[in-house]
Amino acid sequence: MRKIIHCDCDSFYASVEMRDNPTLRDVPIAVGGRPEQRGVVATCNYQARAFGVRSAMPMSQAIRSCPDLVIVSSNMAKYKAESAKVQNIFRDYTDLVEPLSLDEAYLDVSTCQVANGSATLIAQQIRQRVKQEVGITVSAGIAPNKFLAKIASDWNKPDGQFTITPQQVSEFVSELPVNKLFGVGSVTAARMRKLDLNTCGDLQKVPLPELTQHFGKFGVRLYELCRGIDERPVKVNRVRKSLSAERTYADDLPTFEACLTALAKLVLELEERIQRAECRAAINQRTIKVRFAGFETTTVSSAGHSTTFEDYRELLHTAWQRQSKPVRLLGVGVGLAPPQAEQQLGLF
Repeated sequence: MRKIIHCDCDSFYASVEMRDNPTLRDVPIAVGGRPEQRGVVATCNYQARAFGVRSAMPMSQAIRSCPDLVIVSSNMAKYKAESAKVQNIFRDYTDLVEPLSLDEAYLDVSTCQVANGSATLIAQQIRQRVKQEVGITVSAGIAPNKFLAKIASDWNKPDGQFTITPQQVSEFVSELPVNKLFGVGSVTAARMRKLDLNTCGDLQKVPLPELTQHFGKFGVRLYELCRGIDERPVKVNRVRKSLSAERTYADDLPTFEACLTALAKLVLELEERIQRAECRAAINQRTIKVRFAGFETTTVSSAGHSTTFEDYRELLHTAWQRQSKPVRLLGVGVGLAPPQAEQQLGLF
């Protein structure tokens, strides 16, 4: 039985800014780009969330929701440095650390002997050390697997923790709303509501063949998750699956020709990222993302290894024809094949 901790820094970027500038501690703040430059909210503190401000929200909308919002420009170099400090604390307890982003990670503490091997007490120690040594707060979820640990870390936010013991798994998941399951978005949740499937307990009553009939291959995953089953190990080295570059423009790109000019710069930026990541041999797909002035977003992909301007020009032409109106965001990316050793599929 594994002992997994999911640690999630509370409003990470905003917390670092409030730590460094005490005048920001009692006011609603959002970290991100300026509204006049079509910036978006990278993160915000809990005072701002009370007004409905959320991550990925256009900053102009955030200002309308919270007129007193204080905007702080992002400082990624600082956030990466603070993240490294937090990650170093994690590694004092286990080498099995799987970072998901700068502000969250899974830890497998199954063999850790600190605090007599109690994952709950280990999480308390980690949270206390991060608060004392880094000056920000962390919430934690403790459970027998990654799926439940991630749900638990959100249970007592901010600056809290929640433990699901092996004996509590069955009762806990039976009452869990289906929209808490990983992979269940708004569309799938709506389909489930039509089938009167509102909780994991409801899902448990549906036979596996019926689940696969309604939800395809995802039905197998639903069958496991609704029972609290998740055998994924904590992976120390995560496999990169994609690479991209995108820009939101202060002024809409009014024509296809204007989009082509912007596309050339994005393709160069993507090329630089591919070189730095040394992943050219793994490229198996090209993708372009276009967000039009009305916020309609479309993507176009094609299989292939090359990433020339002409490759993306063809994809852009297809995407442009779907709306043929000014563009506010362009993005280009590549899909990456997994290492050869991970490409073997299960027999069934």
